[in-house]
Amino acid sequence: MSLLTTLTRMWLTRSVQPFRFKNEYDQTLPYADCQNLGLYVHIPFCKSICSFCPYCKVLYRAEECQQYLDALVREIHLVGGQFAGKKQVTSLYFGGGTPALAADRLGEVIAALGQHFVITEGIGVELHPDNVTVPVLQTLKAAGVTKLSIGIQSFQPKFQAVLGRQTVDLAAMRQALAAVPFETVSMDFIFALPGQTFEDLKADIDTAFAAGANHVAIYPFIDFTFTASTVPAMPKKEKRALLDAITNYCLHKGYARSSIWTFASQPQAGYSSMTRDNFLGFGCSATTLLRDQFKINTFSVQEYCRRIDAGRLPTALTLRFTLRQRMIYYLFWTAYSTRVDRRDFEAFFGLPLQKMYGLELWAAKRLGFVTEEGGVYTMTLKGAFYYHYYENFYTLAYIDKMWGILRRQAFPEKIEL
Repeated sequence: MSLLTTLTRMWLTRSVQPFRFKNEYDQTLPYADCQNLGLYVHIPFCKSICSFCPYCKVLYRAEECQQYLDALVREIHLVGGQFAGKKQVTSLYFGGGTPALAADRLGEVIAALGQHFVITEGIGVELHPDNVTVPVLQTLKAAGVTKLSIGIQSFQPKFQAVLGRQTVDLAAMRQALAAVPFETVSMDFIFALPGQTFEDLKADIDTAFAAGANHVAIYPFIDFTFTASTVPAMPKKEKRALLDAITNYCLHKGYARSSIWTFASQPQAGYSSMTRDNFLGFGCSATTLLRDQFKINTFSVQEYCRRIDAGRLPTALTLRFTLRQRMIYYLFWTAYSTRVDRRDFEAFFGLPLQKMYGLELWAAKRLGFVTEEGGVYTMTLKGAFYYHYYENFYTLAYIDKMWGILRRQAFPEKIEL
């Protein structure tokens, strides 16, 4: 696994140099000239911890949550105050954890961000199914939220049992969503669970759209080493057949494919916190991606608050990109949308995509991974599966290692990947 990702990295970056994350600290973030800049805010608190969830989260305690939110607002002002005036950004996403546990203060957080940024494409919030109630939705809408992402995982009892989730009250959810409408209502599902069939996944998708969703996300199950999950992985052949079958079904239904595993029933519906050229992250474990660097905040709620109380940013690790490393990062996450436009690449880097990666693009076309028309490279079904297949290796070789270390050490000295 690590050999595959290492060889791929060396070939695509044309260098033996690894990704070096160092315990380096910058008080000033150079985001003033960044275009297509997004915002992300992490709320780590949960009422209970799902065994399969890899994200930074802690059990909810009201007092700790309030202290964290106070620090979060101060971090926003520390970063936002570095720009004279208001910086235009594309979007704002709240993830977790369970952001709805702080629903009564999300308006305050959004207002703090509004002092420094102009958000042009809406505000999204992740929700646990239990949070989809009329009072919570009304609170979120009043705060300015326009998009919801509901972590269903599965509507079916057999898979809810595997994942340690409770039964979803479908009637109550449908009623709440009808009473308080949003621009986008996305529902998340996990595919490649043991014994899962096309009919299982199809039933979940059909139920989601019938219940008020206009967007669905079908994420693959990934077995992170640091979680307590005991769910076995689905074999490669079965996984590809399942992904191809559900993709064909969604396309046949007329749903627009907006990324590797997201589909929308309405043109305006979209939910993605990842496909941004640059972004600023606020809160513990949040990441920041800028033109020449990538930063990740400490995973420790206590250390995060201490850093902010001292008037310092909570950066745990910083990666200074080489040009080729930044190109690979750009291409990897842009490809998540299933499309790469050479004009966008050239506008960002000032260099021709064909010159930098002509051989790789030729090979991708010959292997049937992409088609090309007018300088736009679009993934085929085969290409989408192998993107997913490689992403699984990337996740376990890089993200799994980094997040595992950051869970144990608030500010590690360095990590090489």
